[in-house]
Amino acid sequence: MTGLSVLLLFVGLFLAGGAYSFAKQGLPKGVIVLLAVCSAFALLAGVLRLDVWE
Repeated sequence: MTGLSVLLLFVGLFLAGGAYSFAKQGLPKGVIVLLAVCSAFALLAGVLRLDVWE
């Protein structure tokens, strides 16, 4: 597990928590969707950078 993959996974989880928090507060759906998409991309990039796929 490299440092960049850990960073991407951390950022993805952080953004997912932000999207959940914003949804609970009732903020606009566009902001929530943007955070959720960014979170999914960061998590996917972090998982794909793991060395278990080789």
